[in-house]
Amino acid sequence: MTRILVTGSSDGIGRQTALELVRDGHEVVLHARNDERARQAREAVPGAAAVVVGDLSSLAQTRALAEAANEAGPYDAVIHNAGVGGGGDRVVTEDGYERIFAVNVLAPYVLTCLMPVPARLVYLTSGLQAQGEVHLEDLQFEQRTWDGMQAYSDSKLWDVALAFAVARLHPATLSNAVDPGWIKTRMGGPGATEELPAGAETQVWLATSDDPAATVGGRYLNRRRELAANPAALEVEVQEQLLEVAGRLTGVQLPRG
Repeated sequence: MTRILVTGSSDGIGRQTALELVRDGHEVVLHARNDERARQAREAVPGAAAVVVGDLSSLAQTRALAEAANEAGPYDAVIHNAGVGGGGDRVVTEDGYERIFAVNVLAPYVLTCLMPVPARLVYLTSGLQAQGEVHLEDLQFEQRTWDGMQAYSDSKLWDVALAFAVARLHPATLSNAVDPGWIKTRMGGPGATEELPAGAETQVWLATSDDPAATVGGRYLNRRRELAANPAALEVEVQEQLLEVAGRLTGVQLPRG
């Protein structure tokens, strides 16, 4: 039995992931962005060990979430599942950061920094990471013309880069990035091509399996298969620049193993 935190687990892929982990006999700590979503998560995953609450668009709430999660831990694995899509206008958070970048990149970065590094880490990305672009001077579309889907693709590239950076800096930790596929969820929409269970399967496997293929870090995977990541994510200089910018924006630094 392992103890696992799954962020963004009140619905969609995160909830399916938590359900499968509980059904497999693991201790699962859920996460929701507010109390109402936490109630829904408890009802949907009745066997969960606990629920922690925090809005990942807020740095203060993300820091508080890390503290609450640590109190509910320790963890054998953390699955950074939470994220927002790329539709709509550019939205700025209470901290003055573009919302997609704040939730999809800064939040998992802060949680990784403020929580003890577990044996296994999984960062959800997307096949759109292949279309992500490196604009370290303009990560938040302050200078570029707003393009929500490009902002989302960029954020998913940065999630892969973060997973690879953690794998490099903490070689004892199995840190991987997973593309769950285009799944029929609220975010994926009705036109998605794959059913919900398929979107959780690889994360569950990476977080819990002793299969030799599941015990290798530093990879980008879909359906348990390693795929070629955006080449930028593999560049150590790009990874280090991301860590520098994220550290400056959040005030927390990634521990180095």
